[in-house]
Amino acid sequence: MSLRLSSPRTDPLPTLRRSRLENLQVNLGYRCNQRCSHCHVNAGPDRTEMMDRATFDLVIAYLHSSGIKKLDLTGGAPELNPHFRHLVQAAREMNVQVMDRCNLTVLEEPGQMGLVEFLADHEVEVIASLPCYLKENVDEQRGKGVFEVSIRMLRKLNQLGYGQEGSKRLLNLVYNPLGPFLPPPQKALENEYRKELGERYGILFNHLYTLVNMPIHRFSRRLISNGELPGYMTLLREAYRDDNLISVMCRSQINIDWKGYVYDCDFNQMLNLPIGMKGKTNPHLSELMGVEMEGMPIILLDHCYGCTAGQGSSCGGALR
Repeated sequence: MSLRLSSPRTDPLPTLRRSRLENLQVNLGYRCNQRCSHCHVNAGPDRTEMMDRATFDLVIAYLHSSGIKKLDLTGGAPELNPHFRHLVQAAREMNVQVMDRCNLTVLEEPGQMGLVEFLADHEVEVIASLPCYLKENVDEQRGKGVFEVSIRMLRKLNQLGYGQEGSKRLLNLVYNPLGPFLPPPQKALENEYRKELGERYGILFNHLYTLVNMPIHRFSRRLISNGELPGYMTLLREAYRDDNLISVMCRSQINIDWKGYVYDCDFNQMLNLPIGMKGKTNPHLSELMGVEMEGMPIILLDHCYGCTAGQGSSCGGALR
């Protein structure tokens, strides 16, 4: 069960429209080698939904026709899609910046030999999930043994130049709260991560992104089972900041699912809320070739308070 309203909120969330399109976020499928307690995608090892080669080629064609220079790859674990490297290589040949939302442990999965070196060779920005610098907290949220493998993979990335000063190989970490509360101030937590990971494990990284947990799917069910959903929604509403609407991620990006259908964001994808496009009820990427996206309305429901609460939240961390 997940949070869903019958119609968009208009108070206090105002009408929001898309600005210039800068980023294409693509969900390559819901299969993942982890089953995290906060996952809004309900990803896991038993999921079978995976983008096929024809849709990959459509994504490449859209990148070429639109001139977008940022490609954000997510899942599940995007690397588990057998066409992952094909898409990365094609995008980099067009000088498109590629971001890989990586859970780190996937880098040691069977069949992923040479993946770390591939990412480094193509200067893919690695956005790595690490909800804490303490083993107990990470393993609680992401599964037993995840922390140990994560540290090992972060060290390997560092050895290949990731996170090093002056390197084009960017390594950014992602923090999610363990429970129904907002993240602490991003910069302060980043300094804490830098100190603890550096002193304990010698790990370097570029930035830390703090993300709010969305009351969707797995995290929503956890809140409901603990009787915490009403309190969490009250927290998000009371922390709402109107100025966060200026820079929410849905204004400058679109999200593509594994079948090629288009959404305002990954959260709307999980709630089956396709973008609002005149004359279309469920727009496909193939229908967007040459279409100007600027000015199109964005669908807002109660989960959008998660992006507009406090310091704000986006796939690139805090908004302020």
